[in-house]
Amino acid sequence: MGKDECKTMLDALNKVTACYRHLVIALGSTSDSQNLREELKKTRKKAQELAVANRTKLTSLLKDKSISKEDRAEYERLWVLFSSSMELLEVDMKRSLEIGQDFPTKVPTRHFIQTGMTGSTTTVAARAMSVQNMKYEADSNIDTVDLRDLQTEITQVSQMMEEMEMKVQVAPWAVEAKQEAGAELKSNMSVGNSSVGVISICEEEPKEEEGGGSRDSGIASVCAVFVFFVIIAVAGVLGYLVVNMS
Repeated sequence: MGKDECKTMLDALNKVTACYRHLVIALGSTSDSQNLREELKKTRKKAQELAVANRTKLTSLLKDKSISKEDRAEYERLWVLFSSSMELLEVDMKRSLEIGQDFPTKVPTRHFIQTGMTGSTTTVAARAMSVQNMKYEADSNIDTVDLRDLQTEITQVSQMMEEMEMKVQVAPWAVEAKQEAGAELKSNMSVGNSSVGVISICEEEPKEEEGGGSRDSGIASVCAVFVFFVIIAVAGVLGYLVVNMS
């Protein structure tokens, strides 16, 4: 029961941090806006709440001396995954701070970059928050206020990671992986059943029917052969005329 709960909580954290990274990519681009800044704020706060819950649960389990060797090995593996997710969150928060300072939205100091990204990021943020529609309530001065809060939160995340290393001694190099590298990318299993676990960042594009694709390619080949013979025939006629005229 404890392992399943930990996996569900960690899965939720991973999905929210992935959404946060997706939103950070849009900073400074033509998709940047005050709404995006508010989405980033809400998403990172949700990630921090999940991080605290994961830390509390895993710490208590790893400190329990009565658990079996197999269970401890599994909790240590989840701890390493949790630590990696926290490191990625910290990196993205720092990146968000730097880009946010370079591209303020209230008083723009430079033009947004044409990165090729278009459209709103509301759908990604809504998935991270597990809501259907985002509600925006931020003031127009979100630039200055949120950047100060973000700087404080980065410090808090760094301190939490240091405390984690002090409370639980888990050597990452001693933890054995249960899957081959990239195995999760090949899996078609669902991501879990937590309230914030089901978040799909990249949705699959509809595939064309194999029969239709083969028919189209066959027609294209016939047309290409027909055009080739027409060109040959025209060239032959022109050559014949030139010979007769000379």
